[in-house]
Amino acid sequence: MTNKSTKYILWLSEISAGDLALVGGKNASLGEMFNKIKEQSRSFFRKGGTKIKINVPDGFAITTAAYRKFEKENGIDEQLKAILKKFVPTSIKSLQKTGKAARNLFLKAKFPNDLEEEIIRYYGELSKKCEPGNGEVAVRSSGVAEDQPKTSFAGQFETFLNVSGKENLLKAIKKCLASSFSDRAIAYREQKKVPHLKFALSVGVQKMVRSDLASSGVLFTLDTETGFQNVVLINSIFGVGEMLVKGEITPDEFYVFKPSLREGYKSIILKNLGRKTKKYIYNHGKGLKEINIPKEQQAAFSVSEEEVLTLAGWACQIEEHYGKPQDIEWAKDGKTGQLFIVQSRPETVFTQKEISFYEEYQIKNSREPILTGIAVGNKIGQGKVHIISALSKISEFKKGEVLVTRMTNPDWVPLMRIAAAIVTDEGGKTAHAAIVSRELGIPAIVGTGRGTRVLKNGELVTVDCTSGSEGRIFLGKVPFEIKRYDLKKIPDLKTKIMVNIGAPDIAFKTSFLPNDGVGLARIEFILAEKVRIHPLALYHFEKLKDKNLKQKIQKLTAEYKNKKEYFINKLAEGISQIAAAFYPKQVIVRFSDFKTNEYAALIGGKIFEPKESNPMLGWRGASRYYDEKFRPAFEMECQAVKKAREVFGLKNIWLMIPFCRTVEEGKKVLKLMEKQGLKKGRNGLKVIVMCEIPSNVILAEKFLEIFDGYSIGSNDLTQLTLGLDRDNASLAKIGDERNEAVKEMLKKVIKLCNEKKKYCGICGQAPSDFPEFAEFLVKEGIESISLNPDTVIKTILNLSKIKV
Repeated sequence: MTNKSTKYILWLSEISAGDLALVGGKNASLGEMFNKIKEQSRSFFRKGGTKIKINVPDGFAITTAAYRKFEKENGIDEQLKAILKKFVPTSIKSLQKTGKAARNLFLKAKFPNDLEEEIIRYYGELSKKCEPGNGEVAVRSSGVAEDQPKTSFAGQFETFLNVSGKENLLKAIKKCLASSFSDRAIAYREQKKVPHLKFALSVGVQKMVRSDLASSGVLFTLDTETGFQNVVLINSIFGVGEMLVKGEITPDEFYVFKPSLREGYKSIILKNLGRKTKKYIYNHGKGLKEINIPKEQQAAFSVSEEEVLTLAGWACQIEEHYGKPQDIEWAKDGKTGQLFIVQSRPETVFTQKEISFYEEYQIKNSREPILTGIAVGNKIGQGKVHIISALSKISEFKKGEVLVTRMTNPDWVPLMRIAAAIVTDEGGKTAHAAIVSRELGIPAIVGTGRGTRVLKNGELVTVDCTSGSEGRIFLGKVPFEIKRYDLKKIPDLKTKIMVNIGAPDIAFKTSFLPNDGVGLARIEFILAEKVRIHPLALYHFEKLKDKNLKQKIQKLTAEYKNKKEYFINKLAEGISQIAAAFYPKQVIVRFSDFKTNEYAALIGGKIFEPKESNPMLGWRGASRYYDEKFRPAFEMECQAVKKAREVFGLKNIWLMIPFCRTVEEGKKVLKLMEKQGLKKGRNGLKVIVMCEIPSNVILAEKFLEIFDGYSIGSNDLTQLTLGLDRDNASLAKIGDERNEAVKEMLKKVIKLCNEKKKYCGICGQAPSDFPEFAEFLVKEGIESISLNPDTVIKTILNLSKIKV
C-alpha cells in the first residue's frame, strides 16, 4: 500500500483536514468537506430534520511532494538560496527583482516525465466526470501555511479558471507553482515570519462550476466589521467570482441570523442590492472575459432568498464542523442550477482576537465630509493623500500616507501595509482592499465612486470609519480621541443597564458593551435614513399627482412594484438588525414618534402633514395611530414588526407606545395592533407604554392594567410637569429632572410597577448627566436604566459606587 505522504497526486476523496502539510490549507479543507461535512445531517437547520447536503466539486490535488520533486529535479532549490541571499525585505525594488528571478526558475523548468504523465492520467479521469467533451477545470494554488487562523494567504497565489486541454492544464499548474514566489507572497511570508525555503505549494484541479451562467460570491460566518458571530454575511454577484475580489463592482449583500435559522425561520434580516454593472464569463477555453450586464438585470438580486438560506445553512454546518468562524467561497452552476462550496478557510481577523477590551473612537467634528463610501473597520486614519494610478507607481508611496486608488489587487499589499488609511473608487466589503485592510487593522473606505477625482495629491485628510457602515473623509486633521476599556474590570450591577439605539449600522458593535438589552430602539432613524419616504406617500403612491415626486420615489424603490412592501421590508430589516445584535436579551422597539414637522421633512411628507405651531404637543404618538388619516401607516409599522418577530424569529422584540395621553387611546392602539397580528401576550409579546405625560402618572394604575409596564421618558415628563417649552433656551435652566415635583412622580411610578410586578425603566440622559439622579433611581428600585452607548461604561462605574 502506497504511503499517502509520498504520493504526487490525491483525489479529494482521499484527503482530509489532517493532510495540511501534503496538500495545503485550501485543498485540505476541500477534501474534509468533500468527505465528511457534505454527508452529515444537521436537523436543527430545518424543522423536521431535513438533510442538508453540501455540494463540493470533484477534483484532485497535486501534492507538496510533487512540488519538491519539481524543484529538486530542475535544481530550483539551490538557485533560490542564491537569489534570496540578495533580497532586501524593506525595498520594494528588491522585492520586485527577487520575485521575478524566482518565478522565472519555475516557468523555465520542465515537468519530470513521470509526474507529467500522472497529471494527464488524473485529468483524463476527471474529464469523464465533466460535461461531455469539455473537461473544463479550475486550477488553484494551495500553500502549506495558507488559510490557517493566523495567516490568510488569500489571493497571494494564482488561480486559473476555465482551463481545458492537457497543454493548457500543464501551463496553468506551472504558473501556480511559480506564484509561490509572487511579490505579494514573498512580502506576506516576511511579515508572518514564514521561511521562504520551507514553504511549499500544492495545486488543486477541480471540475469547473459554470458560474459564468449564474452567480457566485463569498460568505463569512460572522460580521466582518465587528466580529459579531450570530450572523452569516453573504455577498453575491453575477458571473465568475473573480470580479468580486477585484473590487470592480459592489455585490448584493445579505445578513442571515443564525439562531433563528437553526429553528427553521427564514431569517434574512438584511438585503442590500449591489451595483453590478459587469461580470466575467468564459472565453471559449481561454480563461475569462469581461462583459457588461444589461440594466434590467442589474436591478435584480443575483441569488434567490431560498438559495441565500441554503448557503447560510451550509455555512453554519461548516463552521460547526471546524469549530471556528469561516471565510467561504461559493458558486452556482448555471447549467444545473446547483450551488457549490468551492473553498472554506478560517476567518483570520477576529478568530485571533479575544474581545476583552472595548474601544471607542470619538471624533470631534461638525463639518460635512467631502467624500463618503463603505466603511471597513471602525478606526480613524490621517495623512497626506497619495493617488496611485498603476502598479508601476507603487515605489513612490511613502509610509503614513493615505493610499487613494481605483481598486487594489494582491500585488498592492506591500504598500497597503504602510498606509495610514486606504480609499478606493470601487469595491464592497469583500473586495480585496476591504479584506486586506481589515486584516492589517488599517481604516479603509471602499466604493466611494470618485475618490481619485475628488481628492488631491498632498492634501491632509481624516478617514473616519467610526459611524457605522458609512465611511466619511474630511479635509484636514480632525481631532479625535480613543477610549479603551477593559471589559473584565467592569462591575456587575443589580440594576439592569440597557442601551438606547436608533442606527441599525452600529448595533453589532454596540452589543459588545456590557448591557442587559435595549431599553429604547428608536425607529425614527430607520425612517429618516433607510426608508426616507413618508409612509403615506408609499401607501398612496398610485394616487400621487406630482410627477417629479413619483419619479423620486420610483428611483428609490425601483425593485418594489408594491411600494408598501418597500416600507415594511426596510423597517423590518432595520428593527431586526438591532434585535439580532442583542438576542436573546429584550429589545424594546418604540413605534414611531416623529412630530408633524419631522414627518413633513420625509420625501412626500408635506402633502400629508398639517402645520402646527407647537409640534411637540401636537399630533404625535398614539393619537396618530388610530387616526383614519395615519392609520394605514401605523398598520405598515405593525406588519414590519410582525415580520421581524414571525418571519425572522426575533421573539425578543417588545413593543412600546409613545405619548399615550389617555387609557382609552391605549386600548384603541392595542386593538389595532391585535388586528394586525400583534396581540399582547401571544408568543411572549410584551407591550409597554411611555410614561412621559402627567396623566400617565396620575392614572398609572389604570394604564398598568392594560400594559406590561412603563418606560419613563424623563425629558417630556419634566417639560409637561413644569409647564415648559423645552425648545426655549431661556427656560432650559428650569427644566431639570432633579426637580422635586418630577422626582415625586417617578417615585410613585417605580413603586407601583414594583408592587404590580410590571416592567419599569427609564430611557433618558439624566442618569448619565447627573450621578445623584442615577443614585435616586437605583435607591427607589427602578428595574432598568437605558443609556446612549457612549455613556454606558461611565454610568456603570458611577453606579457601582452607590450603596443601596
